[in-house]
Order: sequence, then structure tokens, then C-alpha cells
Amino acid sequence: MNSSKGKVLVVTDDAGESFEILYAKYRLLEAGYTPVIAASRKKALNAVIHDFHPDWNTYIEKPGYLIAADSTFDGLQAAEFTAMLLIGGRAPEYLRHNRELVSLVQTFAEQNKGLFAICHGIQILLAAVPVAGRRLTCYENVRSEVIQHGGEWIDRASVIDGNWITAQTWESHAEFYRDIMSWLAAASK
Repeated sequence: MNSSKGKVLVVTDDAGESFEILYAKYRLLEAGYTPVIAASRKKALNAVIHDFHPDWNTYIEKPGYLIAADSTFDGLQAAEFTAMLLIGGRAPEYLRHNRELVSLVQTFAEQNKGLFAICHGIQILLAAVPVAGRRLTCYENVRSEVIQHGGEWIDRASVIDGNWITAQTWESHAEFYRDIMSWLAAASK
């Protein structure tokens, strides 16, 4: 998994969205980056599958894949990475209280590293850094949290605001990863 283009920290935990984790891992590998999946514990994570059903008012959740965490947050240094990707699912509601992760997100923000969040991943970003005046998107039923923190919620699949890129759901992957790959290419120059 060595790569000449650099490393991207992929943040998730139990109840992270399977498709978002696996898509990130393999899309980054395909583009020549080294994804490092980090969680609160180094173990096989119990990921979930969130899907949309016409008879439900919100998403449904099913058990997903077991996905190995490469690392914990403990001891990770922002300098090792080009960017951080905050995965959605239910994991962010738990991870936003992890002091090591919150501190790491703050360091990424201070160093103007790439900060990418999809779906509920925005909850970690909101817990860590000020978002007032930022243009952001996320799963539509989390938008009130963005607004309460002073951010402007944009109803688009993917939104770029400086070195931050946010997306709504796994249905936004095409737009989100086009934006991420463009940002990463520009950052490597």
C-alpha cells in the first residue's frame, strides 16, 4: 500500500457507513494515495449499510462489512497526511466526543490540510472547529446542526469551501470524489 502521492486519513469506527469507507479506500488507492483507516481502537470495525427506502421517512440501517482499522488516533501526526476524510454513518455521533480525534481535526484545520466530510461526518467537524460563515453540505437531516453552528447549508451533492469539501451521502460519491481528487492534485503541486 505504499504510495508516492501521500497519505489520507480516513476516520470512522463501529457503525461507520460501509460503502463510504470502502469507496474511500479503493478510490484513494486507485488514484495513488495511501488511505489510513483510523478508529478509536485498532480492530475489525462493524460497519453498517445505510440505504434509502421509499416507505421510510429517513434512511434504514443494516449490518455491513467488517473493515479493519489500520490505526487508532493516538499518536497520529497531521504532518504525515495530506488530508483527513470524516466518514458518515452513526460513528460520528460517538467520535465527536473523542478528545484525541477532536484535537487532531483542530491541528489539520490549523495547518490548512484538506478536511473532507461526508454525510454525518460533518458532526465531527462541527465538534472540533468553528464553521461560522463556511459553506457546507451534509445529510439533509443533519443540516440543522450546521446552521446552529453558524455554517451555511448548501443543498448540493458536494460543496467546496477552501480546503474543506463536504458531501451529502454516498449517493454524492461521483461529485465528492471529483472535488477531492482535484483538491489533492492541486495540493501536491
